[in-house]
Amino acid sequence: MFIHHDDASIFAVDFGSGPHTLVAHGGWAGSWELWTETFSLLSKTWRTAAYDHRGTGATVAPAESISLEAMVDDLFAVIDSLDIGTCVLAGESAGAAVVLSAALQQPQRFTGLVIVDGLYYRPAPTGPEPFVLGLQADFTATVGRFVDTCVLESEPNSAAIRRWGRQILGRSSAAAAIRLYECLYGLDLRPEVGRISQPTLIIHGDADALVPLADAQWLAAAMPNAALHVVPGAGHVPTVTRPQQVAGTIERFFGH
Repeated sequence: MFIHHDDASIFAVDFGSGPHTLVAHGGWAGSWELWTETFSLLSKTWRTAAYDHRGTGATVAPAESISLEAMVDDLFAVIDSLDIGTCVLAGESAGAAVVLSAALQQPQRFTGLVIVDGLYYRPAPTGPEPFVLGLQADFTATVGRFVDTCVLESEPNSAAIRRWGRQILGRSSAAAAIRLYECLYGLDLRPEVGRISQPTLIIHGDADALVPLADAQWLAAAMPNAALHVVPGAGHVPTVTRPQQVAGTIERFFGH
């Protein structure tokens, strides 16, 4: 379905039923599909909902409209449109910045959080960013290298998952992908995350080459009701490469 909000037509999905609801957000230029296999397991006992945030998937929005503030606002518009009163809110990679920001703004809407290999700070660069330059020069090749960094060759079904990852990220435009990356320059939620009191499950691959495990360990220590689950041998996207472990850990943590 499409949810029309401000200048965007946001593509959303809604599966399953149950007494509890999980709403999930993808990372960087990755659509809701990053949660597909995890949802296929959880939706047997949960209501699960997700959407393509600005610049990703089937959502239509001007690239220049992309900002952290707009993405947080979109999140609330989606859950309101789906008539979701309260939920567990999940985010992976750069989507964690949206999830944590939303929890800081309206904590009463969320009964818990799930952060998967999450990004919560990004220093502003002091000069040209090589990754952005690569996206400008050769978007397809740069996305391919990014996907190869996310999914380790040693992970199960890595060749097929890398191919799928290229297809997912390739649906973003270069302009949108660059804006999604640059809009988090200067992000630093570290002084604020201690105010988030909801039960928070932090899942992190111990072989993540993009967000160090030490960042997840710091976040778990800084948040008053957080627990860290480390996935051995996993890279940056365990929602895709280890869906059974991610879904099972969510089920156990929230006791549903």
